[in-house]
Amino acid sequence: MTDTTDRYTFDEDDVVVTHEKSYAAGVPAVLVSLRRGLEQMGPVRTARTLMRLNQREGFDCPGCAWPETPGHRKHAEFCENGAKAVAEEATTRKVGPEFFAAHSVSDLLGRTEFWLGQQGRLTHPMVLLPGASHYEPIGWDAAFAMIAGELRALASPHEAVFYTSGRTSNEAAFVYQLMIRAFGTNNLPDCSNMCHESSGSALVETIGIGKGSVSVPDLENADLILIAGQNPGTNHPRMLSTLEKAKANGARVIAINPLPEAGLMRFKDPQKVHGVVGDGVQIADEYLQIRIGGDQALFQGLGRLLLEAEDRNPGTVLDREFIDRHTASFEECAAHLRQVDLDTVAAATGLTLAQIQQTAEALISSKKTIICWAMGLTQQTHGVATIQDAVNLLLLQGMIGKPGAGVCPVRGHSNVQGDRTMGIWEKMPESFLAALDAEFGIRSPREHGLDAVDSIRAMRDGKASVFLGMGGNFVSATPDTETTEAALRGCALTVQVSTKLNRSHLVTGQTALILPSLGRTDKDVQSGKKQQVTVEDSMSMVHLSRGSLTPASEHLRSEVAIVCGIAQALFGPDHSVPWAEFAADYDRIRDSIARVIPGFEDFNRKVRRPDGFGLPHPPRDERRFVTDTGKANFTVNELSWLPVPEGRLILQTMRSHDQYNTTIYGLDDRYRGVKGGRRVLFIAAEDIAALGYVDGDRVDLISEWEAPDGTVQERRADDFRLVPYPTPRGNVAAYYPETNPLIPLDHVARKSNTPVSKAITIRLERRP
Repeated sequence: MTDTTDRYTFDEDDVVVTHEKSYAAGVPAVLVSLRRGLEQMGPVRTARTLMRLNQREGFDCPGCAWPETPGHRKHAEFCENGAKAVAEEATTRKVGPEFFAAHSVSDLLGRTEFWLGQQGRLTHPMVLLPGASHYEPIGWDAAFAMIAGELRALASPHEAVFYTSGRTSNEAAFVYQLMIRAFGTNNLPDCSNMCHESSGSALVETIGIGKGSVSVPDLENADLILIAGQNPGTNHPRMLSTLEKAKANGARVIAINPLPEAGLMRFKDPQKVHGVVGDGVQIADEYLQIRIGGDQALFQGLGRLLLEAEDRNPGTVLDREFIDRHTASFEECAAHLRQVDLDTVAAATGLTLAQIQQTAEALISSKKTIICWAMGLTQQTHGVATIQDAVNLLLLQGMIGKPGAGVCPVRGHSNVQGDRTMGIWEKMPESFLAALDAEFGIRSPREHGLDAVDSIRAMRDGKASVFLGMGGNFVSATPDTETTEAALRGCALTVQVSTKLNRSHLVTGQTALILPSLGRTDKDVQSGKKQQVTVEDSMSMVHLSRGSLTPASEHLRSEVAIVCGIAQALFGPDHSVPWAEFAADYDRIRDSIARVIPGFEDFNRKVRRPDGFGLPHPPRDERRFVTDTGKANFTVNELSWLPVPEGRLILQTMRSHDQYNTTIYGLDDRYRGVKGGRRVLFIAAEDIAALGYVDGDRVDLISEWEAPDGTVQERRADDFRLVPYPTPRGNVAAYYPETNPLIPLDHVARKSNTPVSKAITIRLERRP
């Protein structure tokens, strides 16, 4: 049983604030990685596990989806946060029946997310019965029967919601969506709905596929890389090694971000001499400290400047051959961009006209340009339009479908892109559904299902009463925490398939189940044979992942086995899908995937190549665009930005350097100079003074949002320490999930329905 003392409790009053760092990684990253590994795993297990992380015969990092360098892997092919993720999963701490007997649900609800995560690996399936105060053990067959009974009792399959985390393997994702569609619904919300849905919406409309078009070698050989709304030093640290190579090859990097992120300024590779005793490598040649939500204005202003430069020197700026042959709606887009007011662009971005012109000149001189982005762009009301305007810039110069150029949405969680490829989407096309039906003799529903936001609405409104979460921490990942928790508590049954304890296990329906699963690091043996799973990285490479550690408990089951067990209980022994065979041999699943999903032909053979294989990408591979016009589409988007109201601030939520998504590894944000706490608000010193506060004051945050009916809704998150920080005036930042209560459920991006977590109007109130 885990030590349940107060070792992982903390007092926010003890937070220490120093100064932000000017570089990422270096020796401190190595020391932190080793310390976390030793604390959680011990020395032998740490060495054994980390040396297999991201290796060809090892397992894929359970953290981010950044690719390995093709053909070459270091002995230590991981970053600090990857090491933390492995330590969390491969910990020797355990949470078993004795733990739940000692802690009631109400007791655990009073604990922090950090404390919950530090207790260890879940070891037994557990059930919380109606009216009970404690979880108690339940057998697997009984758990499966309970789920099947609740699902069969529904008036309609659409009254169930099936959530997926991005860490699920391709095989588990495929059988999961297959079970759900065989049941009769497309209610398949996933974490992409809350992160990169805006990217997919924008890219499908413009280039015909919702995935990035570049590879690691493209980045290493680019002339110019724009990095907008992304913090690779914390969220995708291995990207810094790629950027270091790009810089060595002569690339120019322009960072576009409201906060001065350490990883975008300088990188000290701890595996190189200059990263240990030297100054490392400067990453950003220019750092455009843009106002929150001003990226669309910047892209449109740059588009105007490119057109004007072409007017002055015809044939030297735009790629007219590419435009004429491969694009549609150029004239309409060009006419719109010519009308963009540069003074408005300056006001929206907070940049000077000289900075904007200098960026345009960098674009003009580049022959190979890549634009990278993450949630700073996607989680805006105008997130889809912003990304489309970035694509417009690339199309003007023919930067799609050529080496060293293209779009690079940097996705987060490992295999979040693979989940979508496997069918985890509420709006899969007819071609996929027809192939699925032909392979298995089922009839998939054609009615679109619910995404994450609409699922919360359905549970809130009593239209859905069963929730099944395949990984993740739905409660802490979603917006409008009070509404989300009330929605889940209104369910008849909530089921969480998990490796570790989190808040979603404690915000339950009338009945709740915890089903403990194997993790990436665990050895997976089915029917006496060791199994392998596959994942897809953020650049469409598919490769094997092989866990090697002895599981934390003999009672754990793989996600594939759990899904197949539920399906067998739900459909009975005579179902047309061979669930038992799938659970026994994952090669059988891959054989079906090969027949259903284009690009996976001969899957089992291709994925056993040393570095796996790449999926087809028509714009990148052939300059072929599967859109409504058959070409890449320029778009015309109304310029949108959010001025700062008088006496108010615009908040963006973000991760600490000591967390990944909702998993809190520790309480230190080393790069931003915060130690020992999380309830901090990063704010310009001038704003602190102008609002009548001083450094260190504690305040409550109140969000203000005008609903469609004209009423102003308010939400609260209390007790945050003011931390002076170099951010644009009127812009502030704080960590999630602590600030998720401030985000209205209906405050979403146009077209993608992604929660707007990066543009929340707030006011401050002094603590009593």
